[in-house]
Amino acid sequence: MEPVFTLLHVIMAIINFSSANGTACTLQGESAYPALSKDGDIIVGGIFSFHSSLDITDLSYVVKPPSVKCMSLDVRTLQYSQSFMFAVEEINNSSSLLPGITLGYKIYDTCGSKAVGVQVAMALVNGNDKSVSDEPCTKPAQVQAIIGETYSSVSMAVAMSIGPFNIPLISHSATCECLSDKSKYPSFLRTIPSDYHLSRALAEMVRHFGWTWVGAIRRDDDYGNSGMAAFTETAEQLGICLEYSLPFFNTYSKGKVLGIIEQIKSSTSRVIVGFIDAGDLKILLDAFFEYNIIGYQWVGTEAWLVDPELAKIDKHNILQGSIGLAIPKTNVNGLKEFILDLNQVKTSGSTIFTKYWEAIFNCKYRVHNDAEHSAICTGQEKLSEMNSIFTDMSLMPYFNNVYKGVYAIAHTLHDLLGCKDTCPTNKQSDPLIFLEKLKIVNFKTKEDEEVCFDKNGDPIVRYEVINWQTSAEEHHEFVAVGLYDYTFPVHRRLTVNVSSIVWGQNTNKVPVSVCSQSCPPGTRKAVQKGRPVCCYDCIPCAEGEINNVTDSIKCEQCHQESWSNLQKNECIQKEIEYLSYMETMGILLTVVSVVGVFMTLAILLIFFKHKNTPIVRANNSELSFLLLFSLILCFLCSLTFIGQPSEWSCMLRHTAFGIIFVLCISCVLGKTIVVLMAFRATLPDSNVMKWFGPPQQRLSVLAFTLIQVIICAFWLTTSPPFPFKNLKVYKEKIILECHLGSSIGFWAVLCYIGLLASLCFVLAFLARRLPDNFNEAKFITFSMLIFCAVWITFIPAYVSSPGKFTVAVEIFAILASSFGLLFCLFLPKCYIIILKPEKNTKKQLMCKILNK
Repeated sequence: MEPVFTLLHVIMAIINFSSANGTACTLQGESAYPALSKDGDIIVGGIFSFHSSLDITDLSYVVKPPSVKCMSLDVRTLQYSQSFMFAVEEINNSSSLLPGITLGYKIYDTCGSKAVGVQVAMALVNGNDKSVSDEPCTKPAQVQAIIGETYSSVSMAVAMSIGPFNIPLISHSATCECLSDKSKYPSFLRTIPSDYHLSRALAEMVRHFGWTWVGAIRRDDDYGNSGMAAFTETAEQLGICLEYSLPFFNTYSKGKVLGIIEQIKSSTSRVIVGFIDAGDLKILLDAFFEYNIIGYQWVGTEAWLVDPELAKIDKHNILQGSIGLAIPKTNVNGLKEFILDLNQVKTSGSTIFTKYWEAIFNCKYRVHNDAEHSAICTGQEKLSEMNSIFTDMSLMPYFNNVYKGVYAIAHTLHDLLGCKDTCPTNKQSDPLIFLEKLKIVNFKTKEDEEVCFDKNGDPIVRYEVINWQTSAEEHHEFVAVGLYDYTFPVHRRLTVNVSSIVWGQNTNKVPVSVCSQSCPPGTRKAVQKGRPVCCYDCIPCAEGEINNVTDSIKCEQCHQESWSNLQKNECIQKEIEYLSYMETMGILLTVVSVVGVFMTLAILLIFFKHKNTPIVRANNSELSFLLLFSLILCFLCSLTFIGQPSEWSCMLRHTAFGIIFVLCISCVLGKTIVVLMAFRATLPDSNVMKWFGPPQQRLSVLAFTLIQVIICAFWLTTSPPFPFKNLKVYKEKIILECHLGSSIGFWAVLCYIGLLASLCFVLAFLARRLPDNFNEAKFITFSMLIFCAVWITFIPAYVSSPGKFTVAVEIFAILASSFGLLFCLFLPKCYIIILKPEKNTKKQLMCKILNK
């Protein structure tokens, strides 16, 4: 309706202008007169919605429309105007601010209409003079600045209209973010923070209470849509998801309202963010109660959260426990008394005074024809005797915004005119210069509140966290439970006293509104396919990963020497594994090694006791004793492989093993050569034994062993074995083992042992058919067969065994080959010495040889 109305006025203006003479300056359209006015040296304009709607009866477009008729008187708007008047009176009575200059005002009624708002703004700029003049229409504006409007939509229209004239428009209540766009609204400023900041602060508050799954209802206009857009942007950054965002306007049909109801009832979120005004909720409350939309946690803005009339209408406590943000409460000394003194209004505008007096006291003056149906106004009615909303000062923060706007104009004029004891001139300043000076004004009110504007014309951002509480007597209170201050660092902007909040249904427990329950430590969030990021599954962290915070999107990998505990919420030191003396396998191998040592010692004692018997003497007693000694060292060598590896134990175990085993095999090889040489010596004309007598036997053992010592020395010099934490075999354990250092050194040691063993085996195999009692070739052959079989099997077992089992395999190979040599070479002789002593004679030995 408003666009049509505006278009019609534009057409009429064009018609009138075309009929005017050339450049003659005349008023186009109907004159607009202020509702309240006061003369002064410099005039400040004001535009407020004294009425909230228009009544246009003739829309035939055949005749010129009648004058605008405003409907639905708004009692609250008069208080805004009174705040304006109070500020002007204070400034005019001040000896320090604008001395010698008086401010006047002209306050117009916009009827809540964009078209009327533009019309009265033009009246403030150009005046209402209907006289025709031949002078160019370039005279200065009749006002220095304009205070208003309450609604963002009207402020946008007015600001765009007067922007080209550089006339400042300072709003006390228009919060639309769009008005911060200086390319469209270059002369717009405000004393209330933008919805951009409100939306972001609201999102931070919602996240503070852990609500990540919310619904929203927004007013379907610039205020609601832009505010919700800013809220959504911040909400996404904070991990908040909107399940729905429903538009609403007071002209919506019943079907659209039912659609909103169904959407809310089918949702799972329990928090509703309302970017609407009090009038919208007044329409929706009955529908919510009818369709049982109760028990939700409402989050709101100052547009409805602190409205006392809405609180009275909410008889079913649907909005009980609502929480949101509003501009901080304040008190302007003397303003309340000024507002309650309606005589100030009477002297400034008798017509509007009469309307308000009748509305406030519910009476009629005699001049009205319907006086018989109402009480007669006497003019002596007292507000103290009335239970009227007019006496409610809950909107004092908005009154203060009007008050600050007027003072901003006054301080700018004071600075611009260079006032000291008195102001040098009472002429209006150039609009552009005044506007630029107004943008950088900075002062403090008498309540010590700082007033300034940023580059977008917005004030310092501060909000109070307001909780809607209802007492047992059904008395509604708007309790401040926290503060949001944009000047603080991000993590300190919001402070809330949660213990003082009363939530819906009079509970002290914070409501829960999430799509998915929080993922506890030890799990991570995995977004459900096709759903918002707030809807997720909790996936346990993988092995070796942890998460010790709630609702984490990823798990952290533990340090390579740590592993996750069972709960996957802490990294613990990995178990260090090595073959220990305290575990069953270590104990068993130790026992076997010790048994081997004692068995070898026992055999050594038996041989020593019977060293002069033929069987001992015939089998090279010197090499036999050396072999038994080396076998004792072999059994003891296996013990170096058990226990925690250290630098010395790693070097000792491998080198000792290599040298001792070469010593052992060298003795066996010497015994084998002796057997062969001894047989050759029994042949006629043979003197071979003189070439391999005891000195040569000792030298051969020393030479063979010395070669292994040289190999080990080179190994230890170049790249010796060292303790090593193996992290690759097991993910959850650390294998503490001896790294070989140089693999070439290790395999050179083994290959040399294998070479001697193979040589010994071949020689023993060649001598296997010699007389049994004369030599031990068959036993050496069998012992070497066992030895080679053990170590050939050892190689693949050693390579494939994990962790401490590698060491166990190596120990087993040492023990098995040692026992093989011990049993094969010495048990048969012990059997004869102990159990068959009659065969341990020279006669028996020679008979056996002759029989062969």
